[in-house]
Amino acid sequence: MQPALRNAFITLEGELGAGKTTLVRHLLRALGVTGRIKSPTYAVVEPHQAGSLDIWHFDFYRFDDPREWEDAGFRDIFAGPGLKLAEWPAKAVGALPVPDLAISLQAGDDGSRHARIAAATPCGLELLHGLRQDPPRTR
Repeated sequence: MQPALRNAFITLEGELGAGKTTLVRHLLRALGVTGRIKSPTYAVVEPHQAGSLDIWHFDFYRFDDPREWEDAGFRDIFAGPGLKLAEWPAKAVGALPVPDLAISLQAGDDGSRHARIAAATPCGLELLHGLRQDPPRTR
């Protein structure tokens, strides 16, 4: 695992059905998360553990007001260590920090998925560089 991932903040954007939650599930499995991985759509956040890595998976789809982020106490989670993954970050705009990586997913008419990944911080650049260095794995 890349050390930069230990405290990274990654956002996932895309329309309903673009594959955001599926991508997060695959990432969590690759990091070693076992057991059921639920979508945080109703709970807003689902915590996970992979070895000593704390992981927080957020879904802000149901947020109507960015202040809900503050009211829910998420500031403390973002101030602490761990990987934070957030779907629908625009619903909490102004409350969230700048993401290290922003992933934008788009579903193609043929069932394919297209992803754009942008780094906005030195941590994000390190993660993006690591993606380019690691050979793809097949299962």
